[in-house]
Amino acid sequence: MRNLRVSIVQGETRWHDPAGNREYYGRLIAPLHGTTDLVVLPETFTSGFSNEAIGNAETMDGPTVDWMREQAARLDAAVTGSVQLRTERGVFNRMLFATPDGVIRHYDTRHLFSYAREHERYAAGRERVVVEWRDWNILLQVCYDLRFPVFSRNRFDVLRPGLPDYDLALYVANWPAARAYPWKTLLRARAMENLCYVVGVNRVGTDGNGLHYSGDSAAIDFLGHALSEASDEEVVSTMLLQAAPLVEHRAKFPALLDGDAFALTE
Repeated sequence: MRNLRVSIVQGETRWHDPAGNREYYGRLIAPLHGTTDLVVLPETFTSGFSNEAIGNAETMDGPTVDWMREQAARLDAAVTGSVQLRTERGVFNRMLFATPDGVIRHYDTRHLFSYAREHERYAAGRERVVVEWRDWNILLQVCYDLRFPVFSRNRFDVLRPGLPDYDLALYVANWPAARAYPWKTLLRARAMENLCYVVGVNRVGTDGNGLHYSGDSAAIDFLGHALSEASDEEVVSTMLLQAAPLVEHRAKFPALLDGDAFALTE
């Protein structure tokens, strides 16, 4: 493994304005060319977290997927974030992972937020997705997934012989300020229990439903220490995730070897 540069993009997403959001986030990330390996945008970054936006959900042939490919190629970095995507199985809250070669991988949110009736409008994903990028295995997760530790549990010797499934977990979110403490606490818990880095990217501002977001985006190391923490303002920050300390810690404290074997089902 080599070190990985990760950029957190914590913005004030415009309500129901995909074109405006692409322009807005495009301006925020443009200066990152040549300085990062991975750019992380918030959940539903083209619309905000809105059940009503489902009527304007794009497809995989739509402008946002094209935009992400263009940004990845321009920055020479992977670009990720979630949007509402329509398929033959319904509309998913889909986390896209675009790389400079034009390849798009995706994760469809498994845990739908019934408190906000998301489960009545969106289809639920079925599979956990780990992508490989620049020597790192990266788990893709969206917002509410953070509350379900079994789904994100790092397994040993399943995807990679002799190694944990993943090295970095990404959580993109629209996580309201009223529940900021669980957000900050659970990001640390996921990092410590899974012996991995965790990066959580939230939005700021107030959305069309009147919900306020305090940001609190963060990069957390495998001991639960914050490498970077944002407050409640627009911010773009890049941090270096160091590979050697992660490998050394896993060798000295191989707790994953003592974990229970399990398999995820639908």
